[in-house]
Amino acid sequence: MKLTTAQALVRWMLAQRTELFDGSHAPLFPGVFAIFGHGNVLSLGNALEEVRDRMPVWRGHNEQGMALAAVGIGKASHRRQVGVATSSIGPGALNMVTAAGVAHANRLPLLLLPGDTFTGRAPDPVLQQVEHFHDPTTTVNDAFRAVSRYFDRITRPEQLLSTLPQVARILTDPADCGPVTLALPQDVQAESYDFPESLFAEVVHRPLRQRPDLHSLAEAARAVRGASRPLLVLGGGVRYSGAAGRALRFAEQHNIPITETTAGRTLVPHDHPLHAGPLGITGSTSANVLAGEADLVIAVGTRLQDFTTASWTVFSPDVRMISLNAARFDAVKHGSTALVADADEGLRELTDVLGSWQAPPDWARRALTERAKWDEHITALRKPSAGLPTYAQVVGVVNDVSGPTDYVMTASGGLPGELIGGWRASGEATMDVEYGFSCMGYELAGAWGAAIAHTGGVVTTLLGDGSYLMLNSELFSAAFAGHGFVAVVCDNDGYAVIHRLQTGQGGAGFNNLYGDCLSTHAEPPRTDFAGHAAAMGCAVFPVESLGELEGAYRKAREVAVGEKRPAVVVIRTHPSSWTEAGAWWEVGVPETSHRPEIAAAREEVLEGKARQVRYLS
Repeated sequence: MKLTTAQALVRWMLAQRTELFDGSHAPLFPGVFAIFGHGNVLSLGNALEEVRDRMPVWRGHNEQGMALAAVGIGKASHRRQVGVATSSIGPGALNMVTAAGVAHANRLPLLLLPGDTFTGRAPDPVLQQVEHFHDPTTTVNDAFRAVSRYFDRITRPEQLLSTLPQVARILTDPADCGPVTLALPQDVQAESYDFPESLFAEVVHRPLRQRPDLHSLAEAARAVRGASRPLLVLGGGVRYSGAAGRALRFAEQHNIPITETTAGRTLVPHDHPLHAGPLGITGSTSANVLAGEADLVIAVGTRLQDFTTASWTVFSPDVRMISLNAARFDAVKHGSTALVADADEGLRELTDVLGSWQAPPDWARRALTERAKWDEHITALRKPSAGLPTYAQVVGVVNDVSGPTDYVMTASGGLPGELIGGWRASGEATMDVEYGFSCMGYELAGAWGAAIAHTGGVVTTLLGDGSYLMLNSELFSAAFAGHGFVAVVCDNDGYAVIHRLQTGQGGAGFNNLYGDCLSTHAEPPRTDFAGHAAAMGCAVFPVESLGELEGAYRKAREVAVGEKRPAVVVIRTHPSSWTEAGAWWEVGVPETSHRPEIAAAREEVLEGKARQVRYLS
């Protein structure tokens, strides 16, 4: 089939299918987010136009935003589908680098197709080309190399024959999953080649289910049998494996308390008697107490990021660790007993080997006892009070109204701590807290992608004023395309959570809250978030008090579903009221300072570092 490079790429994308958890099939690439420029509008743009009846193309209004929406598809589909974004060369391409970082940090699939400069170089330098004096092969797209799991620059059409199988491998592999960047020089996009028809045969990508090595399995089982206080930690890998049910049965059969990481949140029903709560800095004191007493941790599908481990102070120095992970890279960290396997298969085989073994009943009951204390704490934080509403109160209202199939999101600032620590899940895998990269602006853009992929319930994203101001263009994109979700904007006058970190570590408030920022105005202007969102095509529900929030949120949900456009709820919130799990976090406090408060904070850092588990045995 004589096709251009661009036509061949698009036809290959159409031929890729994916098997969902229920056994049904769907497109691996459900659509493309695009902003066209001279680097991609002619060849790739024409190729997409030719199949517009089979491949939806959604117009973005900021390349970072639309690429983040593509990331949102990958997360909301549990890595079963892949969002695609294309841009022109130069600034359009570089705008997508941040989204690649989000996907890379969170191990999420993403396909980026930036245009590139001419390989023939006859017209060099072209519009938007950055010239490198000592390497003419370098372009701005090389910036993607640091944040791509797989990068290729297609300089001949026939290179697709060898690179496309690798693209599919990375995007669908449980261990290697991450962003793929294919840089597409605009002259190569237009060149033709006689491609074999077999390249465009339909392929169904099914989840790989790697089984554990038998020796490693036996070693892990010995460790479990020797434990009296084991703890099960569930991460995002459990979600992507579809292994939540298996994990619960494993915990029930062996009477092991369960905690969740950020990426593993909402895998366990909140009221399950073995649920100790979420783990770490933004987690719960209940899970952290059990983690500090556990003699064995079975970590499933998690890379054990510093917020989960409280910078490696949440566990006892004498703890043993079994790391069950599809990626050996993660399984061997910190001296863990590595069990390299799919989460579902690994837990199934570990259960078979353990047989009827159970942890002591008193230890299992601790999960319920400790979580009950944490629940009382969260319930107290959610009660109405005088003054501006708190984040905990806002999250409580949204939580109470939301159903088991609804989907809630956030990414940065103080709201991750509120959702991770305080949300009470009634469904399975219904939360996306982007706290691997903590990308401000993902909240709105990612919600657009989630609204495309998550069709079984209402998508709600919660964000602060800082995130709204950082990236809001995709509100209009979603409204224009007809994808509805609810955005709850909490206005607390600036970057309040970073102000808390700054002042909490001895620094003076500076350049975070509006009152601490340089301005020549006696009365600096305020953002009219409701007016702005309305101008972007959204339904708007301003709220003056906590008492009005429930009614406004219910109406917003109805509009998002019925009118298929974003509905924005705006509420002023308290700038310094937070949910705290009482865990430590290592940050870079200055060793030398004229402020005694910073000197005291530095001493606390040194005390914390003395408690860190450096390497498990």
